[in-house]
Amino acid sequence: MDNQIRSSIKIRNLQTADELETVRKLEAIVWSTEESVPVTQTIAVVKNGGFILGAFLEDVLVGFQYSFPGFDGQKIYLYSHSLGIHPEYRRMGIGEMLKTEQKATALQKGYDLIKWTFDPLETVNGNLNLHKLGGTCSIYMEDAYGDIPDELNAGIPSDRFLVEWKIKKPKLHRSKDRIEETPSAIQTGFQNDYLVPDQIELNRTSSTLLVPVPGNFQTLKQKDFSLALEWREATRKVFTNYLSQGWIVIDLLKDPQQQNLYYYLMEKRQQGDSTDGN
Repeated sequence: MDNQIRSSIKIRNLQTADELETVRKLEAIVWSTEESVPVTQTIAVVKNGGFILGAFLEDVLVGFQYSFPGFDGQKIYLYSHSLGIHPEYRRMGIGEMLKTEQKATALQKGYDLIKWTFDPLETVNGNLNLHKLGGTCSIYMEDAYGDIPDELNAGIPSDRFLVEWKIKKPKLHRSKDRIEETPSAIQTGFQNDYLVPDQIELNRTSSTLLVPVPGNFQTLKQKDFSLALEWREATRKVFTNYLSQGWIVIDLLKDPQQQNLYYYLMEKRQQGDSTDGN
C-alpha cells in the first residue's frame, strides 16, 4: 500500500495564496500547534528567490517543503527551513521525494548549496539527511531555537546539527562495514529495553569515530523522560567536543543486529578540506 501511495504522489511548486494557506494549515497539524508561518510571509518568499513545494495525493496536500535564500557573509545558499508530512503519510518516502525535487528546483534557480538543521536524536531525519541525501554536518548548535512547545520538542533542549548539502557534488559511498571497524565515543548498555549512554570518550585519536544514538527517541521521551535528557546531554558533550576539533559527521548507520540502535559516523577533516558549496 505504501508503494502504491508513493507512486501516486505528485510534487508541485506552490505559488498562489490559496495553495500557501493549505500549507499553513498542514503545518499546524504536523507540529500540533496553532502557530504556523503566515501566508503573507510565504508569498514573499516565493517571490524573492525561495520556493515552497507541495506533495499531493490526488488533490490533497500531504507534505510540504519550505526554502528561502540565505547568506552567511560570504556565500549565498538556499536555506531549507521546514519539511512536514501529514502524520498519516509518514515513513512512505514522501520526505525524500520532496528533497529530491528541492534539489532540482534549487539547481534551476542557480543554487549549489542547501543548508538546514535537524535534531541529531531524530534518526529518521538523520537517515534521510545524511545517509540517503549525502549531507554532512560540521556545526552543532546548542538549544538552537530555545524552548519549542510543540508535541515533538517540548521539554527537551532544541540542539541541532547544521546540515550542508552540496547539490552539485556526487554523493559519497559509505560502507556499513565500518561499524565493526570503528571505535565508539559513547559506551552503551540497556535498561528496560532502552539504550542507555554510559562512559563517554572525548580523546579518541582514530581517523573515524562512531556516536551511538537510540532509534526510538520519541517513544523514549514518553516512557523515560530523564533518560531522553541523558541522551541529549551525552551527545551534546561528544559532538561539541569533536566538531570543535575539526571532525565532521558524514553518515548515519543502522546497527545490523540491534534494533533501535544507530551510529553517526564521523571523520577527522584533513587540512585543506572545505565545507563550501563549490
